[in-house]
Amino acid sequence: MVVFGGIKRITAVTSVVVPLMAVAYLLLGAAVVLLNITEFPRVIADIVGGAFGFRELAAGGVGAAVQQGIRRGMFSNEAGLGSAPNAGAAAEVSHPVKQGLVQSLGVFFDTLLVCTMTAFIVLVSNPELGGRQGADLTQSALNDTLGAWAAHVLTLVVFMLAFSSMIGNYYYGETNIAFITRRRWVLPGYRVLVLAAVVLGAMGSVSVVWNLADVFMGFMALVNLLAILPLSVIAFRLLDDYLAQRRAGLDPVFTRDSMPDLKSIQCWAPDRVKVPSA
Repeated sequence: MVVFGGIKRITAVTSVVVPLMAVAYLLLGAAVVLLNITEFPRVIADIVGGAFGFRELAAGGVGAAVQQGIRRGMFSNEAGLGSAPNAGAAAEVSHPVKQGLVQSLGVFFDTLLVCTMTAFIVLVSNPELGGRQGADLTQSALNDTLGAWAAHVLTLVVFMLAFSSMIGNYYYGETNIAFITRRRWVLPGYRVLVLAAVVLGAMGSVSVVWNLADVFMGFMALVNLLAILPLSVIAFRLLDDYLAQRRAGLDPVFTRDSMPDLKSIQCWAPDRVKVPSA
């Protein structure tokens, strides 16, 4: 119902679901941290020592940790994949750098805050790491620390965040399809394929789903990096413009006539104070 309801319904659902679920998870994590605050130095030592210890270095564990960190980090914050800018481009800001800074804050929040809190939840309870994977590992840790009720809350949190992620990624595809073609049959066909992929993904094994996702996201990263390398010159020019206005005590505003040498800019019209950050 959300997918076929269009972009406005997607926005209405995700703007409510995501903040609530994120806050609920952070509260669970904060409770674990506060109840086990004396274990914090040990957990940090385990993380650093496990990643950069001499034993792991000799066994090639550092390379494996970096590889796994990159793979899962891409799922955490999507940095470098070229997908999150689809959502950022829909924001109303007066300068594109403002939205760029918000996107950077998302990387900090997802990876350094949420993922580190997850690591603390798991390591503080010291569960059996070999027999469990993914959300089940975190559920077991919460169950050991806070009780069975916390595991049930996490189930709801994971479900709602997974649901919002699916419809959010659907939105990315819809916006790009609308840019490529206006044929009426393409969008309904895309919606059916998305729903079919959700069903097949739920039926497939976890390892197959993860491996397929890693392959496709690797291709996304390669294509996106080829695109952003030449665009980085423009990005740094925009950053210089933003910082110059901030130093002058102004609320930074950008219009396309600020850089008349840039061609084919379809928005940021001079007659608007706030325009979409495309």
